[in-house]
Amino acid sequence: MKIATYERSNAFGKFKRLGVFFNTSTIVDVNFCWQAHFEQTDFYTAPKKAFYEAPNSLWEILNCKSNAIAFFQDTLQHYDVLSQLGVLKTRDGADIAFDLKDDKNSKLLCPLDKINSFRDFYTFEDHVKKGFEKRGEPVPEEWYQIPVYYKSLTQNMMGDGDIIPWPSFTKKLDYELELGAVIGSYGKNLKGASSLKHIFGFTVINDVSARDLQRQEMKVRLGPSKSKDFCTVVGPVITTMDEFKFSNPDLAMTAKINGNIWSQGRSSQMHHDWTKILEFLTWDEAILPGDLLGSGTVGTGCGLELDQWIKPSDVVECEIEHIGRIKNVVGIPNT
Repeated sequence: MKIATYERSNAFGKFKRLGVFFNTSTIVDVNFCWQAHFEQTDFYTAPKKAFYEAPNSLWEILNCKSNAIAFFQDTLQHYDVLSQLGVLKTRDGADIAFDLKDDKNSKLLCPLDKINSFRDFYTFEDHVKKGFEKRGEPVPEEWYQIPVYYKSLTQNMMGDGDIIPWPSFTKKLDYELELGAVIGSYGKNLKGASSLKHIFGFTVINDVSARDLQRQEMKVRLGPSKSKDFCTVVGPVITTMDEFKFSNPDLAMTAKINGNIWSQGRSSQMHHDWTKILEFLTWDEAILPGDLLGSGTVGTGCGLELDQWIKPSDVVECEIEHIGRIKNVVGIPNT
């Protein structure tokens, strides 16, 4: 399944809603679908029941459902029954589903409406080697022993189609192609393959970076921080973990600039896979539903490795198979 947070406009304004894809372009509105389902048995309390049983928020679903994936599967089953009955709207006129490609008043947003924390790892050896090579240093032995990560802000998360800001403190803006994991359930001191059941699904991340400022930060042996905090692109959807049989996925990862391929790799090239990441992360520490984890940049997955740099007005596309593509235009430098 593919889970999305979308924005849709009508005469009363723009509304942020939670959806699940029924096919490649039909989005089922989760809350409205459950309202229509309840209306088949109880007209007067259906909206209230739907409000509690199917909140219009992925973060709330992850935190109130013991099995969020099963909940979304039930949603699609309800929609299938309703569509066979010819029920396409709630009794107060809301669309239960719509076709994204035909609806010009809708767009996909960052799929997570709320993120507890964003922890970005450093797991692809080719990327790591290139970075240390540019600094004239060997890869530390410690990198092979533990999956290190940094923490970034969550209020500057963006989605497909948003403009990537170019802040005034950088002259070298860069993209970073990454696989993102969304945590779906509480976990602590996790071990082995069973830890993967705590992942709700995977998404695409473009961890935008101010390379010149990052270079300064890293010389102090702390960070990165401000060089990352201003923008992270996430989306366009979250593909649920059942699609990957609750195992480490092997997915083609590609980045294009202005239609030209700059980056290609596979998620299976991670030196530290998601099992190792979760074991290290939950060592005497808890993960929570709504946490977002980044794999780190795939090999060749950024301009820094390639000695090629994105420019204002460039079109950056980051794509991972079985998930989708986030496409963004680089903004004009803020001077």
